[in-house]
Amino acid sequence: MSLQKTLLITGISSGFGRALAEAALAAGHRVVGTARHAQAVADFEALAPGRAWGHVLDVTDTAAIAPMVSAAEAQTGGIDVLVNNAGYGHEGVMEESPLADMRRQFEVNVFGAVAMMKAVLPFMRARRRGHLINITSMGGHITMPGISYYCGSKFALEGISASLGQELKALGIAVTAVAPGSFRTDWAGRSMARSPRTISDYDALFDPVRKAREDKHGKQLGDPAKAAQAMLALISMPQPPAHLLLGSDALQLVRAGVAALEQEIQTHEALSRSTDG
Repeated sequence: MSLQKTLLITGISSGFGRALAEAALAAGHRVVGTARHAQAVADFEALAPGRAWGHVLDVTDTAAIAPMVSAAEAQTGGIDVLVNNAGYGHEGVMEESPLADMRRQFEVNVFGAVAMMKAVLPFMRARRRGHLINITSMGGHITMPGISYYCGSKFALEGISASLGQELKALGIAVTAVAPGSFRTDWAGRSMARSPRTISDYDALFDPVRKAREDKHGKQLGDPAKAAQAMLALISMPQPPAHLLLGSDALQLVRAGVAALEQEIQTHEALSRSTDG
């Protein structure tokens, strides 16, 4: 086994968080996990008494984050890896979706993740080592109709991660944005917030998209257990990447998106250059 590490993972009750927590414990690591409900915390701690510590936390309660991180540091002697996994998807045509839904999406997916990083960084800086992992999405690189709020939050977290990585590199702290494709988690099921349909002009575009997503739920290509193993490999790297895609669908779609962007840049290059003065 590689050197034992202590991971702090948000959202360990299901999905990627649960899979990674179980894999890390099985590999001999120690895990501090957060969940919103006490029963989920108790179930998690029972997996490996003495190596699994749970805390009840809603990442939108930013005032509670720093005390929780301080308690975790005291419990474990130091967090080596933070995994910002807590998050959810919002589905809905933008014009139909209330602004309150967008605020909630960003509170969880962006502000909660940033608050977690700000809480662990003083400890990591003092030790001059650490690894911040933000679970983003292929939707942080490419877009699809009907998930504009979700894509917006993941694009934001991708950008924050990349910039922060440049700020922390000289301090011995790595930052990786991990962008999964479609996996067999609850993202498209009970974890998905869906705005109701109200404007018929979008029916032809969006109704088939929503139905296809619902039909595909539980049958996605990606295996969360294999994603967990990939992330364990990631935390063992001496020089981890700034970005990591997970899943062949993410590879295909992001590559196609990059190629389309490059073509668009070339097509309008003369107009872009015309503003130099």
